Amino acid sequence: MDVFLDAFEPAFMQRALIGSLIAVVATSLVGTWVVLRGLAFLGDALAHGVIPGIALAVLWGFSPVIGAFVAALIMSGLVSVVANRTVVREDTAIGLLFVGMLSLGIVIVSRAQSFATEVTALLFGDVLGVTVGDIRTQLIATGIVAVVTVVLYRPFLALTFNRSKAQALGMRPALAQAALLAILALSIVASFQAIGTLLVFGLLVGPPATASLLVHRVPTITALSILLGSVAVVAGLTVSFHHGTAGGATIAGFSVLQFFVVLSLRETAAAISGKTTPATS
Repeated sequence: MDVFLDAFEPAFMQRALIGSLIAVVATSLVGTWVVLRGLAFLGDALAHGVIPGIALAVLWGFSPVIGAFVAALIMSGLVSVVANRTVVREDTAIGLLFVGMLSLGIVIVSRAQSFATEVTALLFGDVLGVTVGDIRTQLIATGIVAVVTVVLYRPFLALTFNRSKAQALGMRPALAQAALLAILALSIVASFQAIGTLLVFGLLVGPPATASLLVHRVPTITALSILLGSVAVVAGLTVSFHHGTAGGATIAGFSVLQFFVVLSLRETAAAISGKTTPATS
């Protein structure tokens, strides 16, 4: 117990814990739909797509949150335009924009005098540098994500499991898709300060994927994902404090490790019982 108490005694560690837990809520709410719909590649691409916006914010001195959100919306729009207006498949469009936006962001950041420092903070976050202002912004962004998720639960559910039926019921799947991409962008914005743009993908996909191995109802997956993500945060920050590892990377590592631990236990239990484990969506 003293290991945890010592780790979270400093004020900066308490802010890191609060900021990271808020990030877990935001990413779990959206990550559940990302995992169930098989949008992991798009989520990863969006996490990188915010880099030019953040880079311009750093260079020109305005809010990185605004820059990240605008860049994510532009990225989402470009993916739709390329996929719908050309013969190029959506995954190809995502891949092209993924590389393009990442390259543009690094080129912009290279204009900064403190290039190495800026790139490190941009890509990997600075969980120990989370401020009260950052937490306030995270709370607002996460609140919006939560409200949209609750209000559009039925359209998201229909879009996930039967797009044609959603269309027939007048749920406007195209609008639901746009709303999902918007809150996906917002969840990334609410998380990048704590764990960085490269590592936010770990929280976005890791806990929801692990939860989907254990439960099957959407609300239960989301709730369990928040719990698993919180465990990863506490474990990651504790290890980071006592062993000097990068906080965001350690959190993301634990969130991925959970998946393989649960998968191994699940497969072992199935082998012992002599049953094959059914695949989950």
